[in-house]
Amino acid sequence: MNLIDSPAWRALAAHAEAIRPQHLRDLFAENPARFADFSIRHDGLLLDFSKQRINAETLHLLHAYAQDADIDGWKQKMLAGEAINHTEHRAVRHMALRAGAQAPNEVKAVLERMRDFCESIHSGSRRGFSGERITDVVNIGIGGSDLGPRMATHAMAARQQPDIDVHFIANVDGADIAPLLARLNPRTTLFIIASKTFTTLETLTNARSARAWLLATAGNESAVARHFVAISTNLELTRQFGIAAENVFEFWDWVGGRFSLWSAIGLSLALAIGWRPFEQLLAGAHAMDQHFIDAPASSNLPLTLALLSMWNTDFLGASTTAILPYSQSLSLLPAYLQQLEMESNGKQTDRDGDPVGTQTSPILWGEAGTNGQHSFYQLFHQGGRIIPCDFIALRDADFPLPGHHISLLANCLAQSAALAFGQTMDEVRAAGIPEALAPYKIFPGNQPSTTLILPALTPYTLGQLLALFEHKVFCLGVMWNINSFDQWGVELGKQLANQLTPLFAGEGDISRFDASTQGLIAALR
Repeated sequence: MNLIDSPAWRALAAHAEAIRPQHLRDLFAENPARFADFSIRHDGLLLDFSKQRINAETLHLLHAYAQDADIDGWKQKMLAGEAINHTEHRAVRHMALRAGAQAPNEVKAVLERMRDFCESIHSGSRRGFSGERITDVVNIGIGGSDLGPRMATHAMAARQQPDIDVHFIANVDGADIAPLLARLNPRTTLFIIASKTFTTLETLTNARSARAWLLATAGNESAVARHFVAISTNLELTRQFGIAAENVFEFWDWVGGRFSLWSAIGLSLALAIGWRPFEQLLAGAHAMDQHFIDAPASSNLPLTLALLSMWNTDFLGASTTAILPYSQSLSLLPAYLQQLEMESNGKQTDRDGDPVGTQTSPILWGEAGTNGQHSFYQLFHQGGRIIPCDFIALRDADFPLPGHHISLLANCLAQSAALAFGQTMDEVRAAGIPEALAPYKIFPGNQPSTTLILPALTPYTLGQLLALFEHKVFCLGVMWNINSFDQWGVELGKQLANQLTPLFAGEGDISRFDASTQGLIAALR
């Protein structure tokens, strides 16, 4: 049975029609205890979802649907190592990467090697070809090999190791790598090449440019072994590149790229913040894993976020969700979550090979507050679209300066309140606004939002936050009956790019492409 034909889905659809006319003003007026009834506290985190367009019946029906979808059963399949990534016949075991003492031996072995490597860089015992200390680390990767460590390193800016600067290169555009290399010293720069197969086009193109840049100064190819390490499973190709086997860090096919921060992909982050803080990141994620596995549905943070997302997407008709961290340190979080959610759940085919029959992942976008307020919040307030918002705030600032953080928090709470409750014509007139201007001062409100408060931005809470969203993705995939762990949708464009590349040099048969592509190639070469 298609999910939209199930009794639980039909019950939700009927309920949505009944609740749609209700305004958040009415829902709050009906229930003075709404905040207490629609918020969850766990391990220092506070999730307030009282400004979502739901009532107790909504939650009851959503939980009934989740139960029918067998969230708990799929959890157990994942934990047991079953190949729930069925199109690639792979297990999904990223939780094992942060399981601490319970982690598999192969994971522990890689973590130990990462620790030793980090300590050798931080202590200065590992040096470049000239005998100078390493001062700069450049992570070269793309997708999950870039977005996770880049975002987390930026988030931990207040906790950076002294005397080490970590940089990230992803885009194959030379404008990404060339300006960086121009200001670095090859004698003191270490490169991390992150590619599981060591064949990723963008990554290897940048890696070869970095290698040539190094050798232009070093002269001797033996320097490559001092300045390059790899995160890969292809020991033959890394050897051909000049990277010593002991400088290749493994990860496994049961770790998807967008879930790989916790693996050797996190080496650049560990170098940026130190090994002990990296372990705290893993501990925070593990703590959220345990909460997700053990907490009842009614107080389960990831499940709650997933239920609200599905409700807004499939029953209230929202096509996008805004991620709004009121923390400049989390400014890269929206981009990270774009890959995590949209690559995971942007699927049209269910696990049975049939059309899903409904929208799956919303389009995620966002910006750090208060920047977004002076950009796209006008659309939120008066644009006529339903745009659910996820506000994320810190109780304590990571960069405390007098007056800054209170102003930031005040803006966060003000925006969530304004989006929820708006401003009526009566309120506008009572404020003495001239009648001619009054229509422009009306705010419809009724925009749904959640607010997630972290006590502070630490490695532990960052681990909690990221694992929270990972498990949200898992729950949504189960409820939509899709495979959240493959990404076939990215393949066609890559294949076509490989076919088009030689055509720019006049090689190959251009006639097999459409007239538009032919015309564009002619204009570009």
